[in-house]
Parts: sequence; C-alpha cells; structure tokens
Amino acid sequence: MPEGRRAVTVTRRTVLLGLGAAALAGTGTAAYAVGVEPRRIVVTRYGIRTSAPWPAGRRLRIVALSDIHACEPWMPLGQIAEIVAVANGLGGDVIVLTGDYVAGMKLVTATIDAAAWAPVLGALRAPLGTFAVLGNHDWWDDRAAQRRGQGPTVAGRALEAAGIRLLENAVAPLDLGGATVWLAGLGDQLALLPARRRDATLRPGVDDLAGTLAQIPPGAPAILLAHEPDIFPRVPPRVALTLSGHTHGGQVSPFGHPIIVPSRYGSRYAYGHVREQTDLVVSGGLGMSGLPVRFGIPPEIVVVEMEAGDPAAR
Repeated sequence: MPEGRRAVTVTRRTVLLGLGAAALAGTGTAAYAVGVEPRRIVVTRYGIRTSAPWPAGRRLRIVALSDIHACEPWMPLGQIAEIVAVANGLGGDVIVLTGDYVAGMKLVTATIDAAAWAPVLGALRAPLGTFAVLGNHDWWDDRAAQRRGQGPTVAGRALEAAGIRLLENAVAPLDLGGATVWLAGLGDQLALLPARRRDATLRPGVDDLAGTLAQIPPGAPAILLAHEPDIFPRVPPRVALTLSGHTHGGQVSPFGHPIIVPSRYGSRYAYGHVREQTDLVVSGGLGMSGLPVRFGIPPEIVVVEMEAGDPAAR
C-alpha cells in the first residue's frame, strides 16, 4: 500500500450495511445492488430561488460531484472518466467536488493512487472553474496527515496538481457577468481519527465555519461546500446554498427508507433538498463505502440552478 494511505477499519456503518446486503440477498436483489445500480449514473436537478442575498437577474448552474471513492473494481478510472464526460456535458457554470475521492472500504481488488484519479478529474471543465473540498476518507487514509494532525493531504495536493482549486476553510469569487457570488469551502468536520481524538484539547475536525465565512464581504452572496451536512444547523441564513455529500443517501435505501445514515441527525439531512433557515442539497454520491452495494439510491450527479427569489417567501 503506497505511503500516505491506510486501510479503513470495519465500522458500525459497515456492519449495518452488511445486514442490509444480507436482506437484499434474501429477496433476490443482491446481484442488482452489486452489479447494476452502482454502475448507473443519474442526473438529479434542483431549481432553487433563494431569499438569501443574490444578484438580481443572475442565474448560476452548479454541477456537483461527491463521494467518488476510487478503487478497483467498484470505481475504476474508466468509470470516473465516464462521470467526467457526463458532468462536462451538463452545461455547468461551475463544477464542484464535495469530497471522499479515496476508496473507503477494504473489499477492493486494488486501491487507486491519487496521482492516477486526480488527473482524470482534472479533465472537468466549466467556465468559472472546478473547485473541491476534502472528505473524511481523504483524511483518514492519509497516515502522514493523521500523524501531523493537519494537512496538506495527499488527496488535496493531487487535486491542486490536476488544476482543481482546493478550498479548505477558504473562499473564491465567482464572476456572474459583473456580479460576484462567493464560493466557500469548509475543512472536513471528521478529519482526525479516534486515536487523535483521545486528546481532549483536539477537535475531531479541521473545519472553521466562522473563519471561512468571515472572508466573504458582509451581505455578499455565498455558497458553501461542506462534505458532511451536519454543519447545516450552524450555517447562517446569509448563505444561499450549502452543498454536501457523505451520507450516500444511506447507500442502501429500500422503499425510500435508508438503513443507516452517517449523521448525528439521523435522516434529517440524509439526501436531497432541505429548506430550513437556508437551503441545503445533499448528494447521494457516486461511489460506495463500507460495502460495495447500492440499492434505492443510484449514483448521481447533482445540478442546481440558483437564482434570486422573493425575500418574503421564506
């Protein structure tokens, strides 16, 4: 195994997904959940009229990819290239990646180095650019970053070398025909493994929401990228949209009821469009973690069309 990568241990999520896979096998759908649904790519579209600050008369089309989990045989480079081709054909003004590029499970025939998958993602093209944040597995699989308790990470360096801008508690302006919308990227909220967390002085994540948003001019339109959606209750109404992944929509979701969602909020932020104090879209992701099964929640690319709405409508 290359330096900077580590195997992912069995977790409660893995066990429960295993129970779900066993249940699927009992109903004769295991072959579909392993061999068919994970190979599908659907495009899920959302139209959001925000009452948060937004430039009048300006629309922004965002193409979002999440949870690729590159590995053999479940997410090989050829499949990633197909995803890139589909994403490039969706006419996005900007393309965003919301984390978890590495395998995330043991049941693989081979891991894929960041030096191999990142250049494939580097072929993503959009007029306003391609931006990324990291996910928990990008941190957990990086032994050197874990030892330091901080970045840079192997995955982050590879993304930047491929021409994708990494936003880790950082922001970038997007020019919408003379109007500026700020894109903010949050550091991962679960970056440090439990061995690091035994020190009560350490936080489990490297996220800094307040410090990140402080880089945006007061009253300016903003979009937040955050791998885990659990940050959403703390996101202020001034942020027009938060884009997340991490949950895979439950990954196994028979009859629309996910078996397990890796969130302290249960199914509240499991999948899709959520409107509370502002708007959140959680992608079902593209790859798999824990076990190589998907059922009821196919791999998806998300497209969000943002525009100004009625401030009084919320």
